[in-house]
Amino acid sequence: MSDAKPYRHRFPMMIIQHAVWLYHRFPLSYRDVQELLHQRGIVVSHETPRQWNIKFAPLLTEELRYREPRRGSRWFLDEVCTKIGGKKHG
Repeated sequence: MSDAKPYRHRFPMMIIQHAVWLYHRFPLSYRDVQELLHQRGIVVSHETPRQWNIKFAPLLTEELRYREPRRGSRWFLDEVCTKIGGKKHG
């Protein structure tokens, strides 16, 4: 999601994205997300992250799906070099 898109919310899109990410990335409840936001000086009810999740989670998952490598894409490793005891190996 781009920050340049117009939206009608009280908080910037970056805060909304962070709240939705917290909820999906960690085993948190909406009240936990509310407390974490409150620690950063952002006062919302526990209902607000739920509403944000309903509205923005599908958009975020679509964006993440677009970014991930496609099935069948190949990654080639050209060279591997490590240092062990100050000597290069590879």
